Amino acid sequence: MTDTNPKSQDDNLDPRVQQAIQDFQSGVLSPTELSERILQSVSVSAGGVTADVDRARRTGFPEVVYAEGKTIDSLVAAVGRILSSLSADGHQEVLATRVNVEQARAIGEQFVHVRWNSRARTIRVHASREPLPWNMEPLGPNGVAVVTAGTTDSNVAEEALETLAWMGVPTSWIQDVGVAGPYRILSRLTQLRSAKAIVVVAGMEGALPSVVAGHVGVPVFAVPTSVGYGANFGGLSALLTMLNSCASNVAAVNIDAGFRGGFLAGLVARSGQ
Repeated sequence: MTDTNPKSQDDNLDPRVQQAIQDFQSGVLSPTELSERILQSVSVSAGGVTADVDRARRTGFPEVVYAEGKTIDSLVAAVGRILSSLSADGHQEVLATRVNVEQARAIGEQFVHVRWNSRARTIRVHASREPLPWNMEPLGPNGVAVVTAGTTDSNVAEEALETLAWMGVPTSWIQDVGVAGPYRILSRLTQLRSAKAIVVVAGMEGALPSVVAGHVGVPVFAVPTSVGYGANFGGLSALLTMLNSCASNVAAVNIDAGFRGGFLAGLVARSGQ
C-alpha cells in the first residue's frame, strides 16, 4: 500500500539530526562526522549523568530518572536536560522515582511546575503547567485499577498511581482488601471488571493478585512489597507466591516496584486508545 500522507517520516526526527543529515547530503559532513552528530544529539552529559533525550521519540515516554544515589546536582541537571528535550506536541512531563526530601526540595527550587509525593517518593516536573494528580473514579474504557492488600502497602501503590498519572492514564484506587477478609474484594468486582488492566500491591503471603485475577479477564500486574514479618524475607516470599500464581493472567514485577507495575499497566491501558 502506498502511503499518501505527505508528511515525511523524517519529520519525527530531532531537528539536530535532520540538520546533520542535510549537511551530510550536501557534502558538508563526512560519514564519521554524521555519526558523531547523531550520537551527540541523543546522549548529552549533564552533571555526570547521560540523559537519554531521544527516548520519548522512540517509546512514547521520556526517560524516567531513578534518583536514589544521585547527587542533587546530577539529579537536577538530568531532569532539566530531559525536560528541555521534550517536544511541544509530545509528552511534557519528567518523572523521577525514589526521590528523598533534600532532592525534592532542590528540584522544587529549580523548576516551576512540580508535584512531589513524599509517600511515593516521586516527583513530576511539567514543562508548562502544574502536574495533575492521579485521576480517580470513574475509570472509563481505558483505566487502570490499583489494588492494595493493606494500608501498609500504600506507599508502593502511590508510586504506581503517580506513574499512571504521568502517563495520562485514569486510575481508581481500591484500598485495604486483603485476602483475610475475602468479602471486601467481592464487593468491588464491578469496579475491577471495568478496568483495562489491574495493579495489585501486596505483602505478607502475597496471595491477593491470584484472587483478583480469578475474577477478571484483563492483565493483572502483581507488585510484591517488603511488608511482613521475618519469614517474609523482605518481600521474597510474596514475590515467589506471585511468580507461582495459578492464575494465567498474573505477571509479577520486582519487590516494591510500584513504578514498574504502574508503567506496564499503563502501556496496556493506552494500547486501547
